[in-house]
Amino acid sequence: MADGITASSILATRSSSIQLKDRVAIVTGGFGGIGQAVVTHLASLGAKLVISDLVTSQLTPALSSTGAVVFKADISDPAQVKALFDFAETTFNTPPHILVNCAGVSDPTFATISTTSLEIFDHVMSTNTNGSFLCCREAANRMRRGSGGRIICVTSSQVGLPSPGYGPYTMSKAAVEVMVKILAKELKGTGITANCVAPGPIATKMFFAGKTEEMVNGVINLNPLNRLGQPEDVAPVIGFLASDSGEWINGQIIRVNGGYVV
Repeated sequence: MADGITASSILATRSSSIQLKDRVAIVTGGFGGIGQAVVTHLASLGAKLVISDLVTSQLTPALSSTGAVVFKADISDPAQVKALFDFAETTFNTPPHILVNCAGVSDPTFATISTTSLEIFDHVMSTNTNGSFLCCREAANRMRRGSGGRIICVTSSQVGLPSPGYGPYTMSKAAVEVMVKILAKELKGTGITANCVAPGPIATKMFFAGKTEEMVNGVINLNPLNRLGQPEDVAPVIGFLASDSGEWINGQIIRVNGGYVV
């Protein structure tokens, strides 16, 4: 190639642009199935992690060695969301650069809309929709303009394949996808991007809750790759969106599902 540019130098540049060295990342739901994989992957890229969840536990030695910190928070509570961002900024002496909102709940009874209680509906919407809104709102106000801020919400490919028994969960995630599309446009001129990553069925505790073996096998049979996804299938996509390389992807819903929904 001309001017000394080689394929290897291009690849090296691409690789370095996916690094997140010294960037502060808040990951909600960071002790859940997908959240744990995201935390591990972002740490491997050099990010400084603030791991938040409603139920927390001890960090692994590997994560502890990266300087990752833990903050317990219920993202459906605006005061706790504000406290989470305050903690991140105080701990690392900088506003966060990355928000990955993995926190979420579902209804393991798979009730139909006609039989879903208002209590269950409110619980799902409060965490999945209200919580995402509160975290996105805080991130949009806290992230520095021009610093390459990244807002990433984990939604669900279920939005693209509405199914009986998933009413409140699907509705809650659909609302988040619309919100993020609008947010990306409202952040025009800031250099901050906003996207959703929408996994298909992933082998986590939340997926298996309430399902029989027959139900699980039925889901697997719907996937062209004939398996459930793993959290590690999702984390690298989030890592890419969080990096400089992901800048041109904005206001998008990235369905990571092995062809389960097309």
